[in-house]
Amino acid sequence: MLTVLADEKIVVAGALVYWACTRLVAADPQRKREASHMLCSVAIASALPHLLKHVFARERPDRAVMRGRPQRGIPRSGQAWDSFPSGHAINLGAIAEPLARSLPARHRLAVWPAVAVLAASRVLLLAHYPSDVAAGLGLGALVERIADRLTGIYNA
Repeated sequence: MLTVLADEKIVVAGALVYWACTRLVAADPQRKREASHMLCSVAIASALPHLLKHVFARERPDRAVMRGRPQRGIPRSGQAWDSFPSGHAINLGAIAEPLARSLPARHRLAVWPAVAVLAASRVLLLAHYPSDVAAGLGLGALVERIADRLTGIYNA
C-alpha cells in the first residue's frame, strides 16, 4: 500500500490538485510559482522513465530472483525488463524539493527521509534493485533542478 503513494498517477494528480488549489484560493504569488514548478518537475519526471526503460533493459528482481509463482506478499510488478530506472523513485526525487519548500519549516527535514522510505518500498517488493531506486531518486532531483532552470522560478 505504501508504494502506491509514489505511483506516477498519484504524484501527478497530487501536483495537479495542489496547482489547482493555489489558483482557486487566494494564494500568494510565491506559492503559485512553487505549485507551477512542482507540476512542471513532475510532468517531466513522469515521462522520463518511459523513455529510459526503452534504452535500458534490466530484468526486474521479482523475475530474476523468484522463478515461478510470486511469493506471498510480493506481487508481480510491471514489465519484466523495466527495472532500470525506478519510475516511482524518479517522481519522488522530482517532487521532494518543491514539496519541502511548500511545507512549514518544521516539516521540511522529514521530506527526504519520507521519500527515501517510499522509494525503498520498491526494493522490498522486489520491483527494483537498490541501484534502480538510487538512480531514480538522483534523476528525479536532476529533473527538478533542470525544471528550476527552465522555468526561472528561483534564479531571478
